[in-house]
Amino acid sequence: MENKKKLTSEFRKTSINYILAGFGLVAALAWNEAIKSFLDLVFGSSRGSITAKFIYAIIITFVVVILSIKISKYKSDIE
Repeated sequence: MENKKKLTSEFRKTSINYILAGFGLVAALAWNEAIKSFLDLVFGSSRGSITAKFIYAIIITFVVVILSIKISKYKSDIE
């Protein structure tokens, strides 16, 4: 019986994490579209726009890696 409760609890926790990740993805995609539109507005549809998008992608990748490392450290500290 305790095994069933533990399994149910883990299932709920995992489901909640997936739901939250989905909401995070939706927010990230919305911001991505907003930033792409901003870059198109500022640089137009020229070659400069492509360069700006690559710079944006590199910066976002760097930020995500740093945040992933920080969050992983925090998670291991609380466990």
